[in-house]
Amino acid sequence: MSDPLLCEYYDREWGMPVRDECGLFERLSLEAFQSGLSWLTILRKREGFRRAFRDFQPEVVSRFAADDVERLMNDPAIVRNKLKITATIDNARATMRLRSDGGLADLIWSFRPSTTPAPRTLAEVPTVSAESRALAKELRARGFRFVGPTTMYALMEAVGIVDTHLVGSWRRGSSGVWSQ
Repeated sequence: MSDPLLCEYYDREWGMPVRDECGLFERLSLEAFQSGLSWLTILRKREGFRRAFRDFQPEVVSRFAADDVERLMNDPAIVRNKLKITATIDNARATMRLRSDGGLADLIWSFRPSTTPAPRTLAEVPTVSAESRALAKELRARGFRFVGPTTMYALMEAVGIVDTHLVGSWRRGSSGVWSQ
């Protein structure tokens, strides 16, 4: 990992607990946009995404209309994929509906497994789990899109629900969610 932006993200942010609605909605949205692309591409455009999607405030994004989709499709600061843009808007609406049932954070964190993987090599790092499959299924049932099991596993790693830092890594257990 030679890119400073990627190093900074993995050293300071990735795997640390995110438990607030806006933070989780942002991560969920960025993971969806990352599908088929490199994470570095998304990181380089992250500030553009934040501006374009109004800091990922679900109540704001849920009110986006056709003119907003057009604005976003013409914004070079983000990934201009209409399916992903409209999915993000739909996901904001689904997030709003979840508020009456505990909220996005409670739902996502309810899929935390009883144990976390303990990979010793990169080849041992999982890309999917029973919990990520179940989370994806539940989110789809609640109207979310671009939330497949692999994408949801990446989200679970990114927000500290699982710790896939290698055993012996200085980051292993740093989230406080899991012990080393």
